[in-house]
Amino acid sequence: MTQVVDQVEHIYEEVIRRNPGELEFHQAVKEVLESLVPVLERHPHYAEHRIIERICEPERQVIFRVPWVDDSGRVQINRGFRVQFNSALGPYKGGLRFHPSVYLGIIKFLGFEQIFKNAVTGMPIGGGKGGSDFDPKGRSDGEVMRFCQSFMTELHRHLGEYTDVPAGDIGVGAREIGFLFGQYKRLTNRYESAVLTGKGTTWGGALVRKEATGYGVTFFIDEMLKARNNSFEGKDCVVSGSGNVAIYAVEKIHELGGKVVACSDSDGYIYHKAGINLETLKQLKETERRRIRDYVEIHSDAKYHHGGNIWDVPCVVAVPCATQNELDGDSAKTLVKNGCIAVGEGANMPTTPEGIKVFQDAKVSYGPGKAANAGGVATSALEMQQNASRDAWSFEFTERKLREIMRDIHQACFETAEDYGKPGDYVVGANIVGFTRVAEPMVAFGVV
Repeated sequence: MTQVVDQVEHIYEEVIRRNPGELEFHQAVKEVLESLVPVLERHPHYAEHRIIERICEPERQVIFRVPWVDDSGRVQINRGFRVQFNSALGPYKGGLRFHPSVYLGIIKFLGFEQIFKNAVTGMPIGGGKGGSDFDPKGRSDGEVMRFCQSFMTELHRHLGEYTDVPAGDIGVGAREIGFLFGQYKRLTNRYESAVLTGKGTTWGGALVRKEATGYGVTFFIDEMLKARNNSFEGKDCVVSGSGNVAIYAVEKIHELGGKVVACSDSDGYIYHKAGINLETLKQLKETERRRIRDYVEIHSDAKYHHGGNIWDVPCVVAVPCATQNELDGDSAKTLVKNGCIAVGEGANMPTTPEGIKVFQDAKVSYGPGKAANAGGVATSALEMQQNASRDAWSFEFTERKLREIMRDIHQACFETAEDYGKPGDYVVGANIVGFTRVAEPMVAFGVV
């Protein structure tokens, strides 16, 4: 064991040396590597083929300039990224994030996570991620369109339904996907609808895709609760964020009998003891693009907390759906103290390593993002299937398939954790399931 531990530690040190300053990427790699020591002991041929080292190195990284003109006629310059991380299971698949915080380290962390997330779904898709430091917030439709057209003018040469299939992420919704696809179609002279997912339902998009990540994380938590002979029924829940993932997590939690009492945006959070009104939340965030503080204008019995910490709100189930590292060790301790028994990550890596340790030490059922929020990419793969077959499935049929996929993901993670002597540890289960499903084809393909 000591030799394997030393080997894994050396791999991690090399990752840091080769990728200086990319802290989020370092964090994502470390969390996975810590789970793989028993895998290398059981399957030494993975070490012989240097599978871990190869997985930690992207197959391709593309960085490019994105020039565009704003409404005042001023030229703006942003930076675009696409990291095509691993294609052992299929074409690269992963979202595009438009946010001022985006830099190469963020995209690499997201792409690395995407390898394992996509693998646990059981779908034939590889891992990738992309985006830009462009901020669509406050921009007109014309400005967003011109930016997306410039972005796709460079990116299109690296895409294809059998090569790389992006989707949306933070800052990239149906509007942005529409502009991106329009430019792709214009440049290639092909109606290759499977080259992007998250499309509008009138032009090749899948029903349930908008709801998929929020529904999926709720289904995964439901399975975790069932594993401990429990359910959502009658439980207070807190969902951070108020974007697409958060809204549809709220919707499905309410359908399953839970009550979401708090949600947030980057300015603060609302607490509504009677339960978040879903219709109001959708109106504010989807239709009118307003801030969460305006919720109290409609519901006077709710309270708005500017800034503050949403994880101070007592709950039985916590669903972080905002951004990476939003839930730290102190917040985790507060949740445990207030009676939280289950945490499911709707965002990517929203819990810090210190927070994860608190949950695991307290025997809280903790579902990491690479398993719990895999419903979005799973439904993207279902959208690709429909595009390839020129078919369109009903909402009910697609949701049923999504629920089956999330149930299968939970079962695989649960059983694998038990098999490796870590019962109830979904982090270990998800990491090992994802890694082994990618490692086997990498061995079969030789050194490529």
